[in-house]
Amino acid sequence: MPSKSSLVIFLHGIGASGAQVMPLAASWRSSLPNTCFAAPDAPLPHRYGHQWFIAEGNPLDPTRIRTAREAFDALMNDVVRAEGFADALARIAFVGLSQGAIVALDAVASGRWRIGAAVSFAGLLPPQQISSASRDTPVLLVHGQRDTTIPATASTLAAAQLGAAGFKVELDIEPGVGHTISSSGAERALTFLKQTLA
Repeated sequence: MPSKSSLVIFLHGIGASGAQVMPLAASWRSSLPNTCFAAPDAPLPHRYGHQWFIAEGNPLDPTRIRTAREAFDALMNDVVRAEGFADALARIAFVGLSQGAIVALDAVASGRWRIGAAVSFAGLLPPQQISSASRDTPVLLVHGQRDTTIPATASTLAAAQLGAAGFKVELDIEPGVGHTISSSGAERALTFLKQTLA
């Protein structure tokens, strides 16, 4: 039995590590006192840290993301079991940034993970058939309008695709923000998680 009522799993960006996103958890702890936080390192090595899938060449090649699913699922299952939430997937949220957001959206859109919520910062939805199996998972997409790494239109498109498949989606395009998690974006995500994991 988990000691807390919900679990937030942070999925970092390419070339980073779980430790780099834990300050966000620290800032959210007082507002989500019954939530535990985990930030695993992505399973594949990268010259600057870790990555969820190989991004050299065409980073959006759907086969690369599909190939990475097994390792992603194994790692998430390990985290979920370790935190005591194996029988409580509806109490779990994925919060991803950039490449971490891509694998989070893929996990939900493919129907593999029927979780309580998903938050994507500066992400995109890989080209795929969207499964309705996870459509009870509310999704928040936050994207900086000045993002030159992954354009904000990617989140607008993802919102339309998920919405058409029956998902409850919220979209927040932030003016003047680049490829990052802004303080206002973090605040928006916190409000969303307080509602969805309540």
